[in-house]
Amino acid sequence: MRRLQNQLKQLFFSFTLLTSAIVFSQEKPNVIYINADDLGYGDVGAYGATRVYTPNIDKLAVDGKKFTDAHSVSAVCTPSRYGLITGEYPVKANVNHAIFDRDSLIVSTSKFTLANVFKEQGYATACVGKWHLGFGETRPVNWNESLKPGPLELGFDYYFGVPVLNSHPPFVYVENHKVVGLEKNDPFVWGEEAATAPYPEKWNHGNQKIGGATKAHQIYVDSLVGTTLKDTAQAFIRKHKKEPFFLYLATTNIHHPFTPAKRFLGKSDAGRYGDFIQELDWIVGEILKTLEEENLTNNTIVVFTSDNGGMLNRGGQDAYAMDHHMNGELLGFKFDAWEGGHRVPFIVKWPGKVEAGSVSNQLISNIDMVATFAALFNRKLQQGEAVDSYNMLPAFVENPIKNIRPSLLIAPNSIENLAVRKGEWVYISGQGGGGFEAKHLGKHAFGGPAATTFTQQQNSDIAYGNIKENAPPAQLYNLKEDLSEKENLYEDLPKKVEEMQTELERLLQVKQTRP
Repeated sequence: MRRLQNQLKQLFFSFTLLTSAIVFSQEKPNVIYINADDLGYGDVGAYGATRVYTPNIDKLAVDGKKFTDAHSVSAVCTPSRYGLITGEYPVKANVNHAIFDRDSLIVSTSKFTLANVFKEQGYATACVGKWHLGFGETRPVNWNESLKPGPLELGFDYYFGVPVLNSHPPFVYVENHKVVGLEKNDPFVWGEEAATAPYPEKWNHGNQKIGGATKAHQIYVDSLVGTTLKDTAQAFIRKHKKEPFFLYLATTNIHHPFTPAKRFLGKSDAGRYGDFIQELDWIVGEILKTLEEENLTNNTIVVFTSDNGGMLNRGGQDAYAMDHHMNGELLGFKFDAWEGGHRVPFIVKWPGKVEAGSVSNQLISNIDMVATFAALFNRKLQQGEAVDSYNMLPAFVENPIKNIRPSLLIAPNSIENLAVRKGEWVYISGQGGGGFEAKHLGKHAFGGPAATTFTQQQNSDIAYGNIKENAPPAQLYNLKEDLSEKENLYEDLPKKVEEMQTELERLLQVKQTRP
């Protein structure tokens, strides 16, 4: 009798597992990946901000898991996005700097991409927002022609957004392969002034000046870009609410110029920089509200993060002077190999799967998203696919004690300052941060050692805003004991330096670093 009972129990258990699997297959989770632009580690309340107010992002952390050791694979916009989309270290593909209006698509259409993960599973896929990975096959890009290949050739069913970035031309929207509002009798003209509003830190001159296309330029209103992208994302969600979908929402908030909608002006205590963050928070809130309205919340994974650390541009300097420290206690800013350049907020919400209010200290990077979401479908990555991406799904839904990722390669603006992370240690292969080096307050590119005279941050290699003459040739920090990277231990621990140098060389040389 007992044997029969055990057999029945086993049969019931097997049936339950089978049923669960069937239910899961029928209800594949929607995924929304929100990639903010230049949002620093200390830019939101959940990570310590007090001069800006981010209730919607903070609620994501309350309802989900907050990662404290998350990093963009590069401290620069374009390479960071390359790593996210491909799962490959951008520095290994010679993708080291931001691209602009003339640059063609830098991702090979033969690559297995983040969007391909979902497209293979029958998902509706969309990229809404800042692309910044180029269009077409030839350089310079002819904006008057079909912008193909682009996002649609990399696994996305739909694209709408800002083709380059909100600070550089052309100041227009692209939908799929075409510039929105472009007319044959009013084409783009290189070298002419564009019909676009001027803003500080908005580039519209020199060899990047693009005019003409009056209607297309008029459709693009700087202060309404956030709202337009939000509206487009909401429309995609509603259109595909009855099927599984993947939405990559890449906001222009909070990249300069800081152009929040009128109702957000003056709402923060950190100037336009802070106001732009609060608009970002509103965008996140509206997306979450749409999920609630369409009864999609419980079956949607939401990831919120940033493409790199916060920047000490002119608006950032104003915010810093108001006691808003965009990267918290971290040394450095966007473009830097120092932690402030690439340690970013990273929050995951998945009701019933990710523990609400949990915190993870796992080392994680945006480069890991291809492998992570492939694992969601038990899709085994093949040789040559997402070669540097690690499956972090266990870190989402469980609490593994040991780091899943053994090491991480991070590239700043200068490839002479590559950083490698291993355990609690970080090694930087040169002096300084490898980012912006303007020495005077008020300069857009203010940063590096000179910026410490303004921020009052301390580093053993820096005195009076300059690298000391006797400073070591490279840097080694113990982040567990010295998160702010105050004390360079390069000369004290030669064996550890050698170990980290060896790891750096290995990561650069091997074709595939993931298991």
